[in-house]
Amino acid sequence: MNAFKDALAAGQPRIGLWQALANPYTAEICARAGFDWLLFDGEHAPNDLQTMLAQLQAVAPFDAEPVVRPRNDDPALIKQYLDMGFRSLLVPMVDSGEQARRIIAATRFPPLGIRGVASATSRASGFGTNRSYLGSAHEDICLIAQIESRAGLEAIEDIAATDGIDALFIGPGDLAGALGHLGDPGHDAVQAAIADAITRIRRAGKPAGIFALSLDDARRRVADGVAMVSVGTDIGLLVSGARALREALPAIA
Repeated sequence: MNAFKDALAAGQPRIGLWQALANPYTAEICARAGFDWLLFDGEHAPNDLQTMLAQLQAVAPFDAEPVVRPRNDDPALIKQYLDMGFRSLLVPMVDSGEQARRIIAATRFPPLGIRGVASATSRASGFGTNRSYLGSAHEDICLIAQIESRAGLEAIEDIAATDGIDALFIGPGDLAGALGHLGDPGHDAVQAAIADAITRIRRAGKPAGIFALSLDDARRRVADGVAMVSVGTDIGLLVSGARALREALPAIA
């Protein structure tokens, strides 16, 4: 059972933290902090299959749901992430219902989809010890489509109506660039587009998610009914903590 997927479907706010340091040690530290989910980034962070696996193993004892973001919608890569044990995926740059349906097919074994079968050698199946895995794996998969382009905004209803899409997640950074305000996700036009997208996602009956720009923004999004909210990154915590510590001390040399 994927409790994270069930919580999103019930509209229960789930608070998460981005993982971009590509390190199992820091992933374990963040998992111990009590977040509901951690996003392991394969799009912009220097991750490969081995670093992803190491981080997945590091957070396995904790309650935080590991969510993986592949670099794109490549079915072969999605298959490998599923085989190693990820069951929640956030796929970037989903621009149409047709693309969403292809992604869903990549997460399902035949005859429901095109995922290759290797249950006896996959970590996800307990290396073949889970005899029911092939028939039930799709039930635990949580598939989240990331909306971060004009095309994605226009296709929200089509994407949300696709059976197998469990949530739609807004990426303010790329969306700001797509709307002509690169580097300024707080721009009024971007924020208006985000507000409209959240309304349309929820009207379509699907949970909405977003990368919050600040803690105040996160509180506002939760109040607006957004179910999946990222409140920062592991890199951001390290940068801000290191800077605050140094600036708190007078020059001592």
